[in-house]
Amino acid sequence: MSLFPPSTDAGRTALDTLLSAPSRALVAVDFDGTLAPIVDDPRTSSPYPGVVPALAELAGLVAKVAVITGRPAETAVSLGGLEQIPDVTVLGHYGGEHWVGGRVVAVDPPPGVALVRSELPALVDRVAAPEGTWIEDKGRSLAVHTRRTADPDAALAQLHPHLVALAERAGLRVEPGRMVVELRPQGVDKGAALTSLVQETDPGSVLYAGDDLGDLPAFAVVAELRARGVPGLRVCASSDEAPEVTEAADLVVAGPAGLAEFLDGLMAKLRAS
Repeated sequence: MSLFPPSTDAGRTALDTLLSAPSRALVAVDFDGTLAPIVDDPRTSSPYPGVVPALAELAGLVAKVAVITGRPAETAVSLGGLEQIPDVTVLGHYGGEHWVGGRVVAVDPPPGVALVRSELPALVDRVAAPEGTWIEDKGRSLAVHTRRTADPDAALAQLHPHLVALAERAGLRVEPGRMVVELRPQGVDKGAALTSLVQETDPGSVLYAGDDLGDLPAFAVVAELRARGVPGLRVCASSDEAPEVTEAADLVVAGPAGLAEFLDGLMAKLRAS
């Protein structure tokens, strides 16, 4: 099994460092679109075959394997079977929840989440959102999906200014994604979540894999770490829906299937060494 080479010098350096000193590596990955293919109904999501077992094997060799997701941590664990990964840390709600060893630690969500929960359904009706628009209540945030509509981009454009106004009143932030807009608390994103893992593990190298706009803050943290002398590799599970992530990556793979193949190649190299 061959290992895909990164396209940047910094990425190649990071991969070489991970392979030479795996016990000091932090490997963190997104869930939807990275471990699991995007589906119309997120409640039916599941990881690409083989990707979780590969992470489970990798966890025995590296310092830490973590999953960073916008979903509730327990939801990601349940859908993904992530408890199979030894000592895995799952940061749900962009780091607002910390799952490890079957236990979730989290602070209470700000009151603005309850305000959005009470007003968002009427807002979607009032602006005559297209058929197929639906609201996902994640507990600590709410998301409006348009993937099922006839024209998802047009539906998002129609909804966006109204969602921004509601988020401002609620003291929340608006986070765009792949045919979805999420209203969530301020001060939490995948960059902050990755930073917390770096502080906990003090890694010698970092690999972060993602696919969506919400992963760009984590990519930015990898860049900051490299500037401080910690090698870092940014992997994009590519999608035509988020070209900005592809452009920012050191290594682009073909979605969750490509990530599974990359992890298989990585494990083959580590076994050989």
